[in-house]
Amino acid sequence: MGDFIIRTGDQVQVTIPPPAVVPALQGPAPLEGSSATLTVCGMKACLVGDELPAQLRGALAYTSGSFTNAGTGTLTLTLTPANTTQRTRNGAPILIKGGSFTATFTVVTPATQTTPAGPVPDPVTVKSGSAQFLTTNTSVRAG
Repeated sequence: MGDFIIRTGDQVQVTIPPPAVVPALQGPAPLEGSSATLTVCGMKACLVGDELPAQLRGALAYTSGSFTNAGTGTLTLTLTPANTTQRTRNGAPILIKGGSFTATFTVVTPATQTTPAGPVPDPVTVKSGSAQFLTTNTSVRAG
């Protein structure tokens, strides 16, 4: 049996483990569904592509351990087959709760540590984590 359909108002929780701290990821972020034809309890269903909310796109500030002067990076989410339907009538897969999936934070401008010799950049340019969907839909499933 399939899993619960993700819809507008549901959330994605992204965790990038310490020592990295990405303030924008401290709490779950609300999702906005883009389906023109499918609603779940009056809310638009989320399709593949809706998993990364607008506020998490683009440059996000971060620090990491002793690298306390903020840098920036971008977030990428990689869904698993357990998080999507195969296809729908309009061709776009629907997001479903499934399990956790991969989150990757890629450094664009490294955070730095201030030293007498000058700033030292964070040498770790890719920070791996996880993400999961949080839904209040407990009645409509797909899969």
